[in-house]
Amino acid sequence: MKFGWLCSHESYQPERLLRQAVLAEEAGFDAVYGSDHFHPWVDDESASGFVWTWLGAVAEATESVELATSVTCPLFHYHPALVAQMAATTDRMSEGRFALGVGTGENINEGPMGYEFPGYKERIGRMTEALEIMHRLLEGEKVDYQGTYYTADKARLYSLPVSTVPIWMAAGGPKSAAFAGAHADGLITSVKNPSDTLERIIGPFREASRGRAEAPLTIMATRWCVLAGDEDEAWEALASMRGLRAPGRLQAVDPMTLRVRADDLDRQEVLGKYTLVDGVEALIETYKPLVEGIGADYVSIQVASTQPEKTIEMLGKEVLPELRRLSV
Repeated sequence: MKFGWLCSHESYQPERLLRQAVLAEEAGFDAVYGSDHFHPWVDDESASGFVWTWLGAVAEATESVELATSVTCPLFHYHPALVAQMAATTDRMSEGRFALGVGTGENINEGPMGYEFPGYKERIGRMTEALEIMHRLLEGEKVDYQGTYYTADKARLYSLPVSTVPIWMAAGGPKSAAFAGAHADGLITSVKNPSDTLERIIGPFREASRGRAEAPLTIMATRWCVLAGDEDEAWEALASMRGLRAPGRLQAVDPMTLRVRADDLDRQEVLGKYTLVDGVEALIETYKPLVEGIGADYVSIQVASTQPEKTIEMLGKEVLPELRRLSV
């Protein structure tokens, strides 16, 4: 079992996240993940760096930590062939340390550039085509493709990855989980209730993957919590992400709108939607179910705090050793 630190590009500027990635490697994390957003969730205390440029910098600044997107959307403002090229280059720059995490997207990233954000049926149809194009290109094929949504005309990667780049797909429900089991190389899922995740996500994923000839598929389990001593500190730690729980977030394109809506909510109502922890023991208990009960290959740790660099150091010294002990 491996442990990763998620760098939130909606929360911190890319140069600060580069420092976080280096600290995560020094602290003993096995992997570093980067979110891929065009717009953040609020407009006052936020950021929106380009994750692919950042990944190149992280590849140069680190030596052994694995890298992944968590996640990028290869369906709208990126053509899937372009995503395959970005993934291959990142893999070369990191000397084979890259995995491509993908998802079906969010309107806050596509709408600002004029893309209509369709319903699930079209998005999963786009993902079907995108995965085929990306897999074929990453395997070195010259691709001619004429689909419902995408076209490729003798497309080929002339800077191939130096290793096999796995494509992991994010899923929050049984349909997407089963789709990932049938078409992707792995699953990314956020765990709130472990038993619910096992039944609704991991079960369908594993069932759909039965009979595939490929190597065993990968499961990345993620959980996000807030480290704070009291509610005021928790609210400060959540400042850049508070719009994530605002009404209408799936339709919004303007972070200002989500910030206004979030700040109109009762603070306790917003905080009640998050796992709040106050120290090392609570952090261990928060991630323990992902280690012991989910059967994940990777556990992704995302902790919102007012001092993220100190949090990474503390996780390395006091939390990761215990989680590794529990994983044996």
